[in-house]
Amino acid sequence: MTATAYQTRFGSLKNYEKGRVEPIADDVRHYAFSNCFEIANNSKPYEKVVFGQNQIYVLETLRAEGTSPWYTCAHDEFALVMDGDVEVHLVQLDASQTVADTEKNGAVLVQGEPKGKKMGWMKLSRGHQGLLPKNTAYQFRTQGDPGVIVLQSCKGDLSIEKWAEICQVQ
Repeated sequence: MTATAYQTRFGSLKNYEKGRVEPIADDVRHYAFSNCFEIANNSKPYEKVVFGQNQIYVLETLRAEGTSPWYTCAHDEFALVMDGDVEVHLVQLDASQTVADTEKNGAVLVQGEPKGKKMGWMKLSRGHQGLLPKNTAYQFRTQGDPGVIVLQSCKGDLSIEKWAEICQVQ
């Protein structure tokens, strides 16, 4: 038995290849082959573009550039930085600004400045993941070159679907 040699290659906004499919006996239109760097490269700052979905759960790509609006969510989310350096600022929201509908999926914008106790901030670099706790306001901040964030969440009102643009069709 011979072992197959695999080489792991990491992409970035400045250096990535378009996702592609190995020929198989199936229809490639059944699959989403894209990548977070290409999506972020073609997105506006902090657009939450869905590139993976399993029932209500999604993976979203965000182009991290400058300062984002403040977001909150009725459930925990996870942010994985794929490229660049991103600060994540957190505020434990007062009850007046938490998501009233606990069944609401996905992030929502915080109305105005967040009110509550400042929890601090995280500095995340490539490969670092941070927890965005439920009912906590969070804001992403970058300086210099844009970065890329993959957000694990549930599909919500701010989730943007661009399947026709990001999926391989042949």
